[in-house]
Amino acid sequence: MKIWAALRNAVIGWTMLLGGKAGWRERFTRTAPGLATALAIFAFVTFLAVIIVAIGTDIPGLFAILAGMFALALPLVAMVLVLLGTRNVVRGTEPVLDLVVPATYALMAFIVIEGLLASLIGGPIVILSWLALGYLLYRLARAATGWPTAISIGFAVLTVLLLVAMRQALYMLSSIAGSPT
Repeated sequence: MKIWAALRNAVIGWTMLLGGKAGWRERFTRTAPGLATALAIFAFVTFLAVIIVAIGTDIPGLFAILAGMFALALPLVAMVLVLLGTRNVVRGTEPVLDLVVPATYALMAFIVIEGLLASLIGGPIVILSWLALGYLLYRLARAATGWPTAISIGFAVLTVLLLVAMRQALYMLSSIAGSPT
């Protein structure tokens, strides 16, 4: 039941954050165990997403499942890389977990919603999910760190751009690896 409580608190916390209400931080367990819980749920969501996509084709092997989970974890990797770079540039001292834990829950929703949009509506509408993710990351950066607007926008934009670039690079590498010589 801890997982359901964590998800419920994350939804309430994000609702409060987007509404500009105080107390949103208390809805997230911003500790190492809280991060571990968020990452475990994130891994489960990516696993389910890979399995759901595979239902229509063939049962994937272990390597295909792990590769799919890795590809779906790219938003989290991009966000952490940009966060660490931004903190380094602005010489921030704010706790990393204040941003990483809520962002992990937002990225779970992003993976599910982006996947639904891509499969139900089509590729070009996915750009809206990227814009929504950028907005969520901007609001989180403003609320969690107190960074100026320009820095928060830069953080959000760079995270989404890195996500797109990482996916494009992965796609290019996979098509090179799969092409006959």
